[in-house]
Amino acid sequence: MKRDKNIGLIGAGAWGKNHLRNLYNIGVLHSVLETSDKIIAQRVKEFPDVKFVKDLNAFLKNDDLKGVVIAAPAELHYKLTKASLLAGKDVLVEKPLALNVKEGEELVKITKDNKKILMVGHILQFHSAVLKLKEMIDSGELGQIRYIYSNRLNIGKLRTEENVLWSFAPHDISLIIMFMNGEEPLRVEAHGGSYINKDIFDTTMTTMEFKNGVKTHVFVSWLHPFKEQKLVVVGSEKMVVFDDVSKEKLFIYPHKIKWEQGKIPVAEKADYETIDIELKQPLEEELKHFAECINTRKTPRTDGQEGLTVLRVLEQAQSKL
Repeated sequence: MKRDKNIGLIGAGAWGKNHLRNLYNIGVLHSVLETSDKIIAQRVKEFPDVKFVKDLNAFLKNDDLKGVVIAAPAELHYKLTKASLLAGKDVLVEKPLALNVKEGEELVKITKDNKKILMVGHILQFHSAVLKLKEMIDSGELGQIRYIYSNRLNIGKLRTEENVLWSFAPHDISLIIMFMNGEEPLRVEAHGGSYINKDIFDTTMTTMEFKNGVKTHVFVSWLHPFKEQKLVVVGSEKMVVFDDVSKEKLFIYPHKIKWEQGKIPVAEKADYETIDIELKQPLEEELKHFAECINTRKTPRTDGQEGLTVLRVLEQAQSKL
């Protein structure tokens, strides 16, 4: 399928290089804005025919640019997204949408007023296993949803510009809200600890409660002995584990609870089964979706409003910390 080269990329660093590769392979990359000479020198070796620009105004003034992907540090998301929208571009910005709800609301309003598209990089909503799990929840295969929890843990890059809540938790908060059909939680609580840098939380536990009675928690940490990325959905009929570190991504546990003498609950364990899925690259699927939204003007799956809902949860959790 032939696509127009009408999407620009802001930021070609650690995560931006993955956007660069995928936009290039999909055939939609127009140019890249990057201010670091060192990063440009590295990327030019692999992509010699890509145009690199260092001036934001010159980049945004290009009329051939219809959309912009922003893969810059989180503290620049609001500024760059606002500038891009006001320059008449559709925007896909990495999570989080902004660093506070007020800024997020302003970006959503600008998007609406200017009839533009705003999409937030909640990449796991484009994961084949997540889409299958959502299908299972919606079909009633798991029964009534009781509880959802996730662990996103690692010993890895310790950030100084944002805490682990803002760095790791948006992924899982976004998924839980997706499973709840976009509903915002009634209550949000959080606690955590800062052990490396006294002002930056290294580990947090966020709990959410929804009006249908479903309760959830999201545990994130970058002080963990090994990498773990698991999300568990507990239903009245079955339980499902999404394990993004495992080769097989989705496991179903059809455990049953039997009542002996009508009053003693006994767990009857069953062997788990893996669910076969045709795995696609989530980032590639996300960027294809953005390109399609630019061309068709349809609302993105992870639009600004969805990003704002996640932002509200993050801000509430932060206030409890």
